[in-house]
Amino acid sequence: VDLDTAKQELEEFIPHVRDIADDSIRKMAGRDLTRFKRFKKQGIAVKFGRFSQKENNQIRKNVEEFLLISGIDNAEKLLFTSRYPEDKETISRLKAEHLFCEKLSEGIPRPWRLIYYRARKMFDPNNYKGRYTNEEKEKLKRYHAVHGNDWKKISELMSRSNLSVAMKYSEIKSAVNYGPWSKEETQKLMRAVEEVLRKRTEKEDANSLSSSKKSHRDLLIDREKLYKKLPWTAIEAKVGTRYWRQCKHKWTSIVTKKMTKGQLLCRGIKGLQAKINLIKRLYEMNVEDPNEVNWEELCDIIGDVPKAYIQARFYKLKISCVPFWQKKTFSEIVDYLFEEKLPELEEKL
Repeated sequence: VDLDTAKQELEEFIPHVRDIADDSIRKMAGRDLTRFKRFKKQGIAVKFGRFSQKENNQIRKNVEEFLLISGIDNAEKLLFTSRYPEDKETISRLKAEHLFCEKLSEGIPRPWRLIYYRARKMFDPNNYKGRYTNEEKEKLKRYHAVHGNDWKKISELMSRSNLSVAMKYSEIKSAVNYGPWSKEETQKLMRAVEEVLRKRTEKEDANSLSSSKKSHRDLLIDREKLYKKLPWTAIEAKVGTRYWRQCKHKWTSIVTKKMTKGQLLCRGIKGLQAKINLIKRLYEMNVEDPNEVNWEELCDIIGDVPKAYIQARFYKLKISCVPFWQKKTFSEIVDYLFEEKLPELEEKL
């Protein structure tokens, strides 16, 4: 299909498709459009966001099956072919012959590119090598000074994954402060978010409103846009002294305080009742994976808050109450909270 038709057809499944580069849209039209239509007939929506455990298992199954039918030795050769220059031609031929793109994405209602990146992250032996030593951090700074954002090159030099070196550099590129937020830092964060929101609103206005309405519209922002899909790495760069995750958590707390008019929602009797309600609702949902939870539906447990606040409450609950929670599945954590912690909280209440 031609580019305009591809955009039009893909827009049904990917609302922001017109913001994607033309070259990427052409690839999506070839790799994804037929799959998306097939999923639609089955009543399955295209997904974004974090991969569920079920999807991760499907990727493993798809990769293992492709290795069997193609005869390629291992997943690293399949997904990181450039690391094996002597075998590159043979591997590429086998991938084409056995329809690698179709096989990898089988049963997963997501854009192929995202499935491919997820598979690379899962099967990269360089991706789980523990904490960076001080020596590695200094090497990373030196390599970045020479190679810039060529993460592929730097990952080869560091024997770490592309994602790992990019994320670690984002964390260490400036003097990150781990203490309480200063007034100056908080103001920088608020200005950075405001700048992002204003630019986004101006872009929307240019597409939908006449110039006479722009000045008034500039002050009106839908509440959900205050905390959904913000470009945190860009905001991190503007703040300068905090890692992007810190910026996100701080902004969530600011928005929550504004939305709740400064009420202390998780202390005293209200706090106990909120924990009890959260545990009960999660137990009733009976889901196996946190990505299957509709966190927005749980907001009424505490009050008028963003879903990130609820997720943060659950995280705090599990790390403070569930022994060895890192080794437990999501459903095991919820079961433990329901069976062991809930009676204690109810008695305390």
